[in-house]
Amino acid sequence: MSLLPFTKALKHIKQVFILALLIISTSSCASSSASFGQRGYTEEGKASYYSRKLQGRKMANGEPYRRGKLTAAHKTLPFGTKVKVTNLQNNQTVKVKITDRGPYAKGRIVDLSEAAAKKIGSVKAGVVPVKMKVIKPAAK
Repeated sequence: MSLLPFTKALKHIKQVFILALLIISTSSCASSSASFGQRGYTEEGKASYYSRKLQGRKMANGEPYRRGKLTAAHKTLPFGTKVKVTNLQNNQTVKVKITDRGPYAKGRIVDLSEAAAKKIGSVKAGVVPVKMKVIKPAAK
């Protein structure tokens, strides 16, 4: 009985094993997604914007809402986090600071001030698909 088929099979298994190790080791070197709240962290979902009637009311951070400022609400990002919001329908972007909590409607990830909504062309639509990316984490 010849050992030739057995040694060929072993050689093939060894090659597959080496290839698998190579794939695993290089994939760990690839850039991974950023941690929650850190620079580069992204979310996709829908954005809405604050009603005019909220002008002057206190936000969760204690400051009054000003519709002319570039601010936004997020459910959990720390206050002071700066994010770039991109309207996925027209690629317009705006940089805003997280100053409030919300939105609480399903599928929505960010509520923009009126000025921010105007910058990305979302006022008429009211709710638009967006990508949100942290550009500067909140100061600790």
